Amino acid sequence: MKSLTLAALLTGALASNALAAEELSLSAISDYLNGFSTAESDFVQYNEDGSKSTGTLYVKRPGKMRFEYNPPNKGYVIASAGSVMVRDSKSNVPPETYPLKRTPLSIILEKKVDLGRANMVVGHDFDGTYTVVRAQDPEHPEYGFIDLKFSDAPVALRQWTITNEQGSRTAVVLDGLETGMTIQDSLFYPDITRRANNR
Repeated sequence: MKSLTLAALLTGALASNALAAEELSLSAISDYLNGFSTAESDFVQYNEDGSKSTGTLYVKRPGKMRFEYNPPNKGYVIASAGSVMVRDSKSNVPPETYPLKRTPLSIILEKKVDLGRANMVVGHDFDGTYTVVRAQDPEHPEYGFIDLKFSDAPVALRQWTITNEQGSRTAVVLDGLETGMTIQDSLFYPDITRRANNR
């Protein structure tokens, strides 16, 4: 039932994008990702239980990414200095930390992206609207996987869905990824809460 709820939410969120589309090659997607060093987008996160959160995504390649949730959610996910820090807004414990190179985020935060040679890329498909690139840790496939979805006209990252080790899914839909802005490195410090107009 929860999976059906998430599927229904995503169908509604993406219905306006269901135009004629073509599958992208991994080379074309790699060229797109290599074409920018900074990017920013508002996002909506759809959770397995039907709830949703909003926030802003910041990217500074290579190696830096921040998901900052809007209040009252105080959680964040930050990739920086070779690690990924995840702070749960409902917990008072310090952020959990993981090596960036062991997470699928690493394939789009590389200095030189080459999805055709990335050992984490385990799938390349087309769902009729988007090209879907599936990535997972090849040494620990039991941890789950991420499906990255790209449009073709223009080429752009539109959304991704994370399936965890229990089979639960979380989807993030971007509200248009803008590129080329100045983003200070301090935005990727875990103890700083900043908004787009306060970089």
